[in-house]
This record gives sequence, structure tokens and C-alpha cells, in this order.
Amino acid sequence: MRSLTRESRALLTPAAMLRLLMEGNTRFANNLKANRDLQLQVKATAQGQFPGAVVLSCMDSRTSAELVFDQGLGDIFSIRIAGNIVNPDVLGSIEYAVAAAGVKLVMVLGHTACGAVAGACGNVRMGNLSGTLARIAPAVQRVAAGEEGPGPYQDRVAAANVCLSIDAILEGSPIVRDRLANGEVGLAGAMYDVSTGQVEVVHACAFVREVAPLAAMVQVA
Repeated sequence: MRSLTRESRALLTPAAMLRLLMEGNTRFANNLKANRDLQLQVKATAQGQFPGAVVLSCMDSRTSAELVFDQGLGDIFSIRIAGNIVNPDVLGSIEYAVAAAGVKLVMVLGHTACGAVAGACGNVRMGNLSGTLARIAPAVQRVAAGEEGPGPYQDRVAAANVCLSIDAILEGSPIVRDRLANGEVGLAGAMYDVSTGQVEVVHACAFVREVAPLAAMVQVA
């Protein structure tokens, strides 16, 4: 399997890019992987890159987006920060991916058993980490206020935090909003289960539902 090129990426819609990631996760969860020549990909991407998605995920050592989605060199931008929070630096990186590099999909990826979420739930105070956890606090408050759902309490907070990060991207970036509005890019939120290796899409917006499997996969807000 080769890295994405300008031509192959141009053929992808946001929905198709989401499907590619989810298909990659299915391989990963089943202990399979695409056949790639990584050294060939090094050479192929040396003069340029054409990634199809930017994934904002947690810094947790178990949640590498390239591995979780079985992607190769040059296929995705990966932004990693504790609690997959959104701040101005993260927004700037996403805007670069969307406006300058031309990705088709922005994804926020949370996960179960998240230490940053646990810290926010426990009202932890620790140097500069306190400011990071403060950005997760609204998700804690949302779930504590009665938001119901399956799974342990902290995992529900993690899922709510994914949705809050999506809200922060939409509120903070006119660049992303404009490209969502004209269909150039899609925006999705997902949760990774550290015990199974599986990703579940929990939120998506601005997708054209070209095929039934996508409509079944996501709940469009």
C-alpha cells in the first residue's frame, strides 16, 4: 500500500476518508495490517506530503493514531496532547492541516481509561497540568449534571470531552467552519477502547452521506 498522493487524495470525500480510517481500525483490532513498504513510503514522501486527515488525540502511550487506524507515512497528521484538548496552538495546527495542506477530515479521538479525564474528575491540581485539566472540567460538569450513557462514569466524561473539543474547534476556527459549510472537509469525534483496540464514531457533522454504511456508522449533529 502506497502513501496518499495529491491525485489519490483528490478523489476522496470526507466520508470516504472516515471510512478509510475505520477500515484501518478494523484491521488493527483484528491484529491485521496493510502491506506497506515503509522505506518506499519514506522515499515517496520525501519531497511532499498529502495526508487525508488530521487526528487530535490524547498523548496516552496506547493511542497512537497511526497504529490505531493502520496508517502509513504521509497519510495523516497527528496532534497529541493530554486529554485531546483544544487550545490556540492546537487550533493553529488544525487550520494548517485544513487550509494549507488540504486534508479531507478532522477527527477528535478520545479514549477509555484516560488519565487526564480521571484527573479532571478528581479535581487534580499539579503545576501547568491544572490549566490543561481545567479545559476538561466542562465535560465533567456535563456528565455530573445528568447526561446518561453506557459505560463507566469517567469514560462517559471522556466521550463528552470529545464533543466539547469539537465545539471548541467550531467556535474557535472560522477557517474550519467555512470548509465544513462548503463540504471540503468533515469533522468527526470518536472513542478508542484501550481494552479492545476498537474505535467508535460518536459524533460527526457536515458529511454528505453517499452510502448507507456511513449513515449507519455516525450520528450527525
